[in-house]
Amino acid sequence: MVEQRPPLPSSICDFAMWEPVLRLLRAYETERHTGRSIRGAGHMGKNGWSLPLRGPVSPACQRVVDRVRRALERAEVDEIAFTAEIWPTGRATLRLVERGPAVEAAFGSPDLGVLVLVEGALPEPWRRLPDPSPDARPAPSADLELLERTLRERLPEAVGATEEEIADVEARLGATLSEELKVLYRMAPAHWEDWRDAFGVVSCELFTLDDLYTVDVTSRSPRWEFAATETAVTRPDATVQSLAGSPGWIVIGYRGEGEWLAVDLTPGPRGHLGQVILIDHEQSIGAKLVADSLTDLALDQLREEQPDPSTDQLPVAAVVGTGNLQAVQDAAHPALEVLSISECDGTPFSLTPLIGLPRLRTLTARPGTLADPLETIELTGLEFLQLGPQEWRVLLDGGAVPRSLSAAAITPHDDEDSLSVAAIANDLLALWNRPRIIQAVLEGDLGPAA
Repeated sequence: MVEQRPPLPSSICDFAMWEPVLRLLRAYETERHTGRSIRGAGHMGKNGWSLPLRGPVSPACQRVVDRVRRALERAEVDEIAFTAEIWPTGRATLRLVERGPAVEAAFGSPDLGVLVLVEGALPEPWRRLPDPSPDARPAPSADLELLERTLRERLPEAVGATEEEIADVEARLGATLSEELKVLYRMAPAHWEDWRDAFGVVSCELFTLDDLYTVDVTSRSPRWEFAATETAVTRPDATVQSLAGSPGWIVIGYRGEGEWLAVDLTPGPRGHLGQVILIDHEQSIGAKLVADSLTDLALDQLREEQPDPSTDQLPVAAVVGTGNLQAVQDAAHPALEVLSISECDGTPFSLTPLIGLPRLRTLTARPGTLADPLETIELTGLEFLQLGPQEWRVLLDGGAVPRSLSAAAITPHDDEDSLSVAAIANDLLALWNRPRIIQAVLEGDLGPAA
């Protein structure tokens, strides 16, 4: 049974509360739309807001926004997305959408967002575990005695961790620390109260033993909006595995500007056990090799930037349509994981060449680009599907929505009514018994523009 949610509170459905927002929209757009209706969209909520205004936010605008956000807070509504249309006479229609817990809001956009059909589901690259590397060995530069001497010179009075404390951390992390890492924490203070001058001892703000952690995949932006089209391919000559996270990536320090250093216990095919990698907050997949060993890191013998390895393999992600590949069959091959169909100049595309591809998990297609939307039912491995409203309606009416999906998105036409898009979304959510989206339509009169 589909979870029923109560309607929006009456205080939120009060046209008077939204009237100042509508007046802001009209004041900004009137000169550009003389004699025509004005349309705008945005969102308001506890985590931010957006309005289609350019330039700096005036104090008057900020007061209007703050007033609405306080009202939402009092009503215990996390966020409202809205679209508005204002006619020259002053008549206005405001459509409110409260997405609910089954919708991942679009980042920085008034669009509906992604429907998470399976609670807690993550895109496939975020579910991927590291390949085992039983033959991996420490780099030739890993020198335990040299590392110990170097650290003792820099931290002559430090009282390091005991073997029992190291064993406790290994149990907490579920990983056996590399021998170099054990040397590091036998030399460095184990706890904050003893830390003193340990910052920068190995080219970063070194964490205490108590603060070591492994890179969890959920810490690296697993938003379906972006992650559904990400790929993670570890090449045969890679030093670092292409992963969102790994239980063998043990973060040891902070480099600033959203960069962390980690010791890598699950290296790539050409990597070394215990190598040092950099994890960048702007990257969702993979990491950069910084040093072959902690010894090299301590001696500032860092690896130079390595170019991306060349490959003659067909891409695992492809785009078909205007300015890209010209036919679906050009992209179809057994390793294909992600296909995006952009605008097309001529005949819509058939999906027949994709049938039977073993790894295809994501398909996005702009409205009007599919010759027969019902062909998607033959793509049995899809976990993410993004289509236009009409294409989704064909699938819903035909009982042909792929049940392998974990998430879905609707790409509206520019003039698509937000309520009709939300209605399609609710039909999709109902198939998975997920909480529905709440909608409301408010109408009022702003009077003629001054």
